[in-house]
Amino acid sequence: METPAPATPANVANTLTDRFGRRVNYLRLSVTDRCDLRCSYCMPKGFSGFEEPENWLRFDEISRVVAAFARMGVGRVRLTGGEPLLRRGLPRLVSQLSEIPGLDDISLSTNATQLHKHAQTLREAGVHRINVSLDSLDKACMEQITGRDSFASIMAGLQAGKQAGFDPIKLNMVVMRGVNDHEILRMAQFCFDEGFILRLIEAMPMGATGRNSQYLDIGPIRDQLVQHFNLLPAATELGGGPARYWSSADRKGTIGFISPISQHFCATCNRVRLSVDGTLYMCLGQEERFELRPLLRAGISDSELDAAIRTAIELKPERHEFIEQPHKIIRFMSQTGG
Repeated sequence: METPAPATPANVANTLTDRFGRRVNYLRLSVTDRCDLRCSYCMPKGFSGFEEPENWLRFDEISRVVAAFARMGVGRVRLTGGEPLLRRGLPRLVSQLSEIPGLDDISLSTNATQLHKHAQTLREAGVHRINVSLDSLDKACMEQITGRDSFASIMAGLQAGKQAGFDPIKLNMVVMRGVNDHEILRMAQFCFDEGFILRLIEAMPMGATGRNSQYLDIGPIRDQLVQHFNLLPAATELGGGPARYWSSADRKGTIGFISPISQHFCATCNRVRLSVDGTLYMCLGQEERFELRPLLRAGISDSELDAAIRTAIELKPERHEFIEQPHKIIRFMSQTGG
């Protein structure tokens, strides 16, 4: 293991910088590991090994952790799951988070099956942007992927999101060979027509579900879409994530490409993940973790909490090993927090 780098001007009290010089300014926060779908690449059918509710971080505990991250320069938080809209009282948590100084971007990743019930309330509470998982525009294919008859409710959720004023709305499509790869052009046109941003994502081999998800390199797909729609590299950043964006000449259509396997972005990774039980995960493809819940419930002070988070950041590995050790990670995506 490499020796941590000495302090530099970037590694000051109000920033989080790991031992490889990467600034951490983005927290992905899982509010539940439960989901009403069973997407084939995320959670196995029949899975019941969910975290017990008494081990979930309470809203006050979540707010303390997020406030600590904000004190150290983390300005972006994304609420994830499982399916975050299954967590009761979520708008109340959003309202609490929106009052934290330094936190200027609260976003949400959702499967949208419940979004039609909560879109307006979440927008008013302080969610700025949403990402919606949609892997197919074919009802039967969606049922195959999600294990549920989910298409109509997702479409209703998307329309509710538009009406609530979320901007942008990004659609996340996990591309799988022989499953939905034939729909990519149709999905792109749908997003252009509806004003959504499409993001094409390579499946990651997390747990048995991820390893069985028919991985497909999106590099050649990007080349085809660039040629078909005459796309140009996007001039502006569209969120704090790893997607590389391309847009049409009139900027009315945008597609992002997330390639954690074929063209990994570990050198610029700016995030950590907090699971519903208070475990910080430093990398999707490694086992480094740090448990905050025991410290929070033992009455840790704010200064001690800040120090604990800094200790956790020092564990962040240089890169994942999905290619070299595809069977290394046995936890499912839903257990880590999206």
